[in-house]
Amino acid sequence: MIIERDIYSEIKKVIGAPEAVIVTGMRRVGKTTLLSYILDKIQSENKIFLDFENPLNKKYFEEEDYEAVLQNLKFLGLDLSEQGYVFLDEVQYVKNIPSVVKYLIDHYQIKFFLSGSASFYLKNLFNESLSGRKYIFELFPLNFREFLRIKQVNINFKNIKKISLAVFNEINRHYSEFIKFGGFPGVALKEKVQEKQMMIEDIFSSYFQSEVKQLGDFRKLNVVRDLMLLLMERTGSKLDIQKLSRELKVSRETIYNYLAFLESTYFISLIRPFTTNRDIEIRSMPKFYLCDTGIVNHFTKASKGASFENAVFSALRPAGELNYYQRKSGVEIDFILNKTMAYEVKSSPYTKDLNRLKALSEEIGIKEFRIVSRNYTELQNTIYGFQL
Repeated sequence: MIIERDIYSEIKKVIGAPEAVIVTGMRRVGKTTLLSYILDKIQSENKIFLDFENPLNKKYFEEEDYEAVLQNLKFLGLDLSEQGYVFLDEVQYVKNIPSVVKYLIDHYQIKFFLSGSASFYLKNLFNESLSGRKYIFELFPLNFREFLRIKQVNINFKNIKKISLAVFNEINRHYSEFIKFGGFPGVALKEKVQEKQMMIEDIFSSYFQSEVKQLGDFRKLNVVRDLMLLLMERTGSKLDIQKLSRELKVSRETIYNYLAFLESTYFISLIRPFTTNRDIEIRSMPKFYLCDTGIVNHFTKASKGASFENAVFSALRPAGELNYYQRKSGVEIDFILNKTMAYEVKSSPYTKDLNRLKALSEEIGIKEFRIVSRNYTELQNTIYGFQL
């Protein structure tokens, strides 16, 4: 089933611009489906779709002479006398693609839509070769609104000021499934638990085989695997490089390299500490979160609290810059969004939690704050994870 992803509203604004549209994200988050959705929305027959996981399609763009690439596009049916649209999926498999796209954008009426799963490749090479000629959009697993959409569940709760217990219980049935199995579209579309579990294992295997083995080219694959498992068990924790180095028996530099790769291919995300000029707090250790709660819950025995916090992180991530704040005493704020809004994640919040958050937020100059609750509560200034 194809649904409209929330990010489409932003992509739609630049479809008429000459710059290339680049969609990047982890494997299996729906990039190919999104490109297909955009393709169908474009009111023109002068368009081509090529998937570079197919070796035969790669050959069309592996020419040393870029004019030969143009001739290949003509052979495929592109009319150069009018505006053309070329969709290229999984572009990380063609090394010279940024240069080819730059040349064709500069010399011909061709609008490119590109997708790829290795963001370190896309961001670095496309930044160098397509400076001023691209828009990059990051696609993540389904958020809860999209999850309801793909499940064909019609619940309109965004504008409800006060959620009653009855409404909470109805929404929570679906939200509990969302947290447990995550937001990968292929998992959400499965109905049976066993099918969902098999799909999660397939997604992890696909990531490890295609990204870690092929693109990472690491000598110690077993160490990368063990690092990934350790991270899954500790989602929401601070990165202790020295401890990871000791446990895995490799150098800190090696750990840094592996973490950089896992972050740049969307398996993990790091958030840095929020600091102020008047306080010297814990600055060195970032926190990390996993790409999806379904992977966390399937491969580890993570607590419900850790899984929920990861879900809140995933919901907030597309909204802007995220930080966390912690005093030396250990008192902390889980998330600060765009340096203006504080969020504290609680399974069942109490008044003392709200008072502590209010006081700590005011100390660091944050005026807006909310408790994000997993369970039903009557507490004021509190929202639920499904409302983010």
